[in-house]
Amino acid sequence: MNSIQTLTTFFGWCTVLDAGLVFLALVLFSIFHDGIGTLTAKMFGVTNEEAKATLLRTFMQFRIAIAVLTLVPYVALKIMAEA
Repeated sequence: MNSIQTLTTFFGWCTVLDAGLVFLALVLFSIFHDGIGTLTAKMFGVTNEEAKATLLRTFMQFRIAIAVLTLVPYVALKIMAEA
C-alpha cells in the first residue's frame, strides 16, 4: 500500500472520530447543560455561568484543533495523491 494513501486513510479516520466526539460532547452538553454546569462549578469553585462558558469555549478550541491537526493534513494528502 502507498504511504500517502495510508496516511490519508489515517487522517481521514482521525477527523471522523474527532468530529464525532465533539458532536457527541456538544449534544450531551446541550441536553445536560444545567447539570454539567453545576457539577463543574462546584468542582472548580466558579459560578455556573462561568463553568458553562468555559466548557463551551473548550469545545470550540478542540474543534479548531481538529481542523488544524487532522482535517488540514487529510486535505493536503488528498491533494498530493491527486498530483
